[in-house]
Amino acid sequence: MYEAVHARPDGASTVSRLARTASEYGFSGLVVRNHGDSRHDADLDRVRDRYDIDIVNGVEVRADDPSRASGYVGNYRPERTVVCVHGGSNRMNRFAVEQSAVDVLAHPMDGGDFNHVLAKEAARNGVRVEFSLARVLRVEGGRRVQAIQDLRKLRELVDHYDVPFVVTGDARSHLHLRAPRELRAVGEAVGFTGEQIDAGLAEWGRLADRNRDRQSDAFVEPGVRRGEYEGSGLDDGSGD
Repeated sequence: MYEAVHARPDGASTVSRLARTASEYGFSGLVVRNHGDSRHDADLDRVRDRYDIDIVNGVEVRADDPSRASGYVGNYRPERTVVCVHGGSNRMNRFAVEQSAVDVLAHPMDGGDFNHVLAKEAARNGVRVEFSLARVLRVEGGRRVQAIQDLRKLRELVDHYDVPFVVTGDARSHLHLRAPRELRAVGEAVGFTGEQIDAGLAEWGRLADRNRDRQSDAFVEPGVRRGEYEGSGLDDGSGD
């Protein structure tokens, strides 16, 4: 299972410290998804080797308007394994679900709304909708009640329209990280099944594997790969 985090300077902890804690908690991978204007300076290969945990180089695109976000997505897509869009506003939610180049719409209910029209678009374009447990884990009172209601509404839409999804605690510090079993317990308390939480955590890893494959030299398009033809018995037309 994978977790997706914001590291220093976007968060309070370094990539290395987050990776150490995530590894201790039993995660097999960590998606570092800093906002584009808060790049980390970690050597991801070194951190990966040190803590024996997969480190995925991601980004969370944050912009005031869709036209600017579109440029950012185009710039980051060739170089980042996972591309998320910082959602919440209705305009950015709509932009994200309409772009097949976007992997994840992050926290769509954080200040905005998500409806059946957006759910259908997300399903059609293969954009994962994020279930962020951050507000449930880290706020109290009325804000926590609202966060639970938002997650329940989002879950109903995702279930009904078969929208792909990811789950995260959206940690910004190693102290925010929770083990998979704890995230499962929180999810079940707000109406998810344990299997849904597990699937959403694992989806980050499946997404990273798919995109790494697509970024490889062998990939041409889905279902088509470059290969070796030696020994195939095909005549090359040379007459030899």
